[in-house]
Amino acid sequence: MGTVGDDEIIRRRLLIEGDGGGDDRRITTLLKSFIKWSTVKDSEEDSYGTYQKMIAMLAQCEFAMDKTHLVYDMNLKEQKNYEELNQQIETNISEAVKKIKECKLELQEAKRIRKNRQEYDALAKVIQQHPDRQETFKQLETLDKELETLKKEQQDLDDKLVIRKKQFHLLISAIHQLQSIFEEEDKNENEVEEEKEMDMS
Repeated sequence: MGTVGDDEIIRRRLLIEGDGGGDDRRITTLLKSFIKWSTVKDSEEDSYGTYQKMIAMLAQCEFAMDKTHLVYDMNLKEQKNYEELNQQIETNISEAVKKIKECKLELQEAKRIRKNRQEYDALAKVIQQHPDRQETFKQLETLDKELETLKKEQQDLDDKLVIRKKQFHLLISAIHQLQSIFEEEDKNENEVEEEKEMDMS
């Protein structure tokens, strides 16, 4: 009766500990039970009962080992998945940096065109003071055409710059959303693991 009580206490402790650090204790208990079972001569009924308990403990050890192996494999897959996602994020960041550089170059070009337009405006004022009105009018017409072209180019560059800013903002928002999704998935997985551990206990 005393042996059965000890085994019952050990069994309850194993159930309470669940998947934690009780694997070594579980194996040690199994070895002690086996040594006792093989050396102590009990009745056939007690011996068979001890045998069944050892079989149950062995099944628990195998189950814990299989579960640990599955968790290990899952962690490897998750690690690989996170590495791929990290590589994707780094690629997106590199593309974003490249687009920013392109936008800066376009902005410099727009500033240069604006400066040229200002210089053309100043030149137009000088030409207007020229005594030959007919030639001045011709030059003004030419300058006006160039100015319209520059204005159109300026507008085109401004529109393109606005589009690039929106694209960059959208990319940054997508990166933040992706990070939020990863954090939420990690949180959900941790909650699921905690629930599994509570169910096992």
